[in-house]
Amino acid sequence: MSPPVARLEATYILPLRVDGESSPEWLDDLSEYLTWLADRLEVLVVDGSPAGAFAQHHARWAGRVGHVPPDAEQLTLNGKVGGVLTGVRLAHSERLVIADEDVRYDDGSLRRLIGRLAEAEVVRPQNHFVPMPWHARWDTARTLLNRAAGADYPGTLVVRRAAFLKSNGYCGAVLFENLELIRTLKAHGAREIVASDVYVRRLPPPAGHFRRQRVRQAYDSLAQPGRLAIELSLLPTLAMALAGRSGRSVVAVIAVASVVLAEVGRRRHCGSTVFSADAALWAPLWTVERAVCIWLALAWRACGGVPYAGRRLRCAAHPTRRLSGSGCPEECCSCDVAVRSASVLGMTS
Repeated sequence: MSPPVARLEATYILPLRVDGESSPEWLDDLSEYLTWLADRLEVLVVDGSPAGAFAQHHARWAGRVGHVPPDAEQLTLNGKVGGVLTGVRLAHSERLVIADEDVRYDDGSLRRLIGRLAEAEVVRPQNHFVPMPWHARWDTARTLLNRAAGADYPGTLVVRRAAFLKSNGYCGAVLFENLELIRTLKAHGAREIVASDVYVRRLPPPAGHFRRQRVRQAYDSLAQPGRLAIELSLLPTLAMALAGRSGRSVVAVIAVASVVLAEVGRRRHCGSTVFSADAALWAPLWTVERAVCIWLALAWRACGGVPYAGRRLRCAAHPTRRLSGSGCPEECCSCDVAVRSASVLGMTS
């Protein structure tokens, strides 16, 4: 019989929504993971699924983890944010782990990241895909290029509840919600640790979902002006190169440069221990994809924003300078249901 696991003084918040009235097969794996988590810390699943699916999930998880719907007063355009706001309100711990449904911590990474909250108010780890089908290798090229340029944005963050309360929550009418959360906390004095050396496994999406996310993922760059300028220059550069006599040579240089940069990202912070040796070779394909998709994302912006749950989100994320006050910067996005006030959160520090 294995010895009991030492519990952590922390709360794991999982915002979830499953469309339709039946539960998909991947929930079996999620249920096993939630049982594993529940032995180690408090777990709150904030489930915005339709009534039929919610009832099925409740039958699976009730008694093992907290399973609740989002607060009606905290519904947001980006439903994940409403789930996080509800989870933070209900959490009993100061240390919070916020994660998407495809994130899979192990014991070491979970304890290491929670421990880093002794040094900061928000900790950003590094995700990596396991297993690695073709589309996960393709998307890993983006991760490696991000690491070469600085750091990647994962599907999970570890934060202090007091810092969250101090910031009065964060805007729920943006697409890039994790960047919005980080910027909001930092705008209110929080310290961030970018823990690119702490690797947290992530399940790859189905190939069809990967294809549907290409332009939406590019839309995130609209919140990062420097990155946006570089990405917008790619397609004109490639077009002019192909139109000239030395077109093939220029394209080859861009391809080789992308592979070299991706390899730099792969090797940073001992990344070669989790990223496969061929991962950098997918960088040229991702670069061509982004060269096209960033212009499509810009067209979406001109048409009112990215399609999301039957509506459009115009804002990718707010600039940090607009986040230091209370309430949502309404001039940047339509925040008619973007809950972001301490009174609605119902919290006190």
